[in-house]
Amino acid sequence: MKKQFKYFAFISYSSHDTAWGKRLQRKLEGYRMPAALCSEHGWKRKPIDPVFFAPYDIKPGGLTAELQDRLEASRHLIVLCSPHSARSEWVGREIAYFHSLGRTEHIHFFIIDGVPHSGDPRTECFHPVVRELGIPEILGANVHEKVFRWPWLNRERAYVQLITKLLGLEFDSLWRRHQRLLRQKMAACMLGILAVLAALWGVWLNSRPVDVCVTLSEATAHNPRLPALREAVVTLQLGHEVKTDTLRTFSDHALFLHIPHNYLNKPVRLTVACRDWLPVDTTLELRRALTLPLARNPHAYGDVSMLLWDKNKEAGVPHTEISLAGQTATTDAAGYARVCIPLQQQCSIYHVQCPLPLENDMLPPASEPIALIVK
Repeated sequence: MKKQFKYFAFISYSSHDTAWGKRLQRKLEGYRMPAALCSEHGWKRKPIDPVFFAPYDIKPGGLTAELQDRLEASRHLIVLCSPHSARSEWVGREIAYFHSLGRTEHIHFFIIDGVPHSGDPRTECFHPVVRELGIPEILGANVHEKVFRWPWLNRERAYVQLITKLLGLEFDSLWRRHQRLLRQKMAACMLGILAVLAALWGVWLNSRPVDVCVTLSEATAHNPRLPALREAVVTLQLGHEVKTDTLRTFSDHALFLHIPHNYLNKPVRLTVACRDWLPVDTTLELRRALTLPLARNPHAYGDVSMLLWDKNKEAGVPHTEISLAGQTATTDAAGYARVCIPLQQQCSIYHVQCPLPLENDMLPPASEPIALIVK
């Protein structure tokens, strides 16, 4: 009757190689075999499980009766080979005891450091008991064997070598499958990294400060006779912070640098103040590029007040018709007149027509009355 073993394998190691032992245990217990092979051999998907590793199960120490029981209950013995294990008394005892059980063919060597059969105690990785007991010289799986350019791939190859020996399989077929799985994992890993980088790039793009450009457009019909735009002060209010810039032409733009990204698409206050133009004070959603309409103040050049004055009589001239820019007004009893000129007829200085001779018939617009002196 075929003997049933509690453990698939027993790992023999030096305390200096504990990290490697833990790593190997995880690799072996977690290795999933193809479903077809499992069905063919009656295996579970993870057939190399459990693997005995002393730090997880018993306290390290001498080759006690309990440790002997564990060796007897293990189908295979895996020896972690290194110069440290080659000098370890307990590794030698574990190899010798397993050999005494008559299962020498189930002893496997996994080389993690050193040189096989170097003859130098400083580099020799095989324990002397291997030669003393006449155990066949098996090179074993070597994680440092330079088959591939990348050390991690050589380690993976060594793992698969050990697994095929433990399961009695052909190395090439399992290694080809393992390589395919590695490529798939690498591709998935690369896609994951690219997805993370894309996400980080997106977060960075969505969180970095932005520059906001504000331009002005002329909302009213252009009148070339009036002065052009000059020194329009644009103010952007962000919470308690206020930023300003000045535009001197409509082709110019106000640039507000390093605006926190969280203000984008949020309501902000924008104001524009400029001589001869109506002020702008508005709240709008902040964008990277904004255009604000700016209209001329129709009263800046359109309201003209005058006084028709007779200097000889030192009195205003009443009830006299005066015309300028196509508009007509009649002075009142005190000689005053006021004209409102439409925007398209406005200019920066007006020629006054009057039936009486005037000392100066050129009149600038002004909200306060300007005297027209009768000769």
